[in-house]
Amino acid sequence: QLVESGGGSVQAGGSLRLSCAASGYKYNRYCMAWFHQAPGKEPEGVATIDLDGLTTYADSVKGRFTVSQDNVKNMMYLQMNSLKPEDSGMYYCAADVFVVCSPGSSSSRFAYRGQGTQVTVSS
Repeated sequence: QLVESGGGSVQAGGSLRLSCAASGYKYNRYCMAWFHQAPGKEPEGVATIDLDGLTTYADSVKGRFTVSQDNVKNMMYLQMNSLKPEDSGMYYCAADVFVVCSPGSSSSRFAYRGQGTQVTVSS
């Protein structure tokens, strides 16, 4: 089970920190990912972190977002800085053992996905 939290409304240039709590499986054997879904669009990969802590990012968020994890607490985080209106939407965390751990991997390839948390960035 994956449960996201930390979403909210901020002005452009602001920051938010999203959290993803994982339970029910061996957390550190999985590729963990954050997806962003804008209204009317398919989910897009934002960032991933693998069992060794290697992180990858979509070009649109490089230098602004940072993904991290706490293997003891079974938590993943997404620190989002310098937010833009186009960052608005639902953010989901996802997990899978076998997927290629990259933002380019489709959300449909992840076995587990949370319900999401809403982020709204106003200009």
